[in-house]
Amino acid sequence: MSEQQPPVYKPFPVSWEELHRYSKALAWRLVELGPWKGLIAITRGGMVPAAVVARELEIRTIDTLSIASYDEREQGELQVLKSVKQDVGDGAGWLIIDDLVDTGKTARAVRKLLPNAHLGTVYAKPEGRPTVDTFVTEVSQDTWILFPWDTEPQATQPIWKTVERPR
Repeated sequence: MSEQQPPVYKPFPVSWEELHRYSKALAWRLVELGPWKGLIAITRGGMVPAAVVARELEIRTIDTLSIASYDEREQGELQVLKSVKQDVGDGAGWLIIDDLVDTGKTARAVRKLLPNAHLGTVYAKPEGRPTVDTFVTEVSQDTWILFPWDTEPQATQPIWKTVERPR
């Protein structure tokens, strides 16, 4: 009887400069789709890309939607911690920004709250990709993006040392 192994994630570190560049690329993809009534950042991951997008698209009406689903690396029950304060109705004309769509769980919750808003992310994984309207870069489902606010410079093992090989 084999014991089920936890998934092995491929680390994908992202620097502040890369995140800024990809957030700006997201703004380029969104500029022709506006004008926007305002922007809603999904906290916490969407706050940095949202700031860049808001600047690039000259959006001054900004709100947050706080949804928690991750505890470190484990995805758990979804909780809406704070809804939007603005009168956004069904979200028509509003832009929602997040850093990443992974399984699509958060995106589906956002869609229930604001079904006509436009959802944009910097990164998209295959499972969540159908739930987002605009994204910049697709990564594999087994990729773990290490955002700059979650990392510190440190020495790491070369890939060849982290992969199991037949003996």
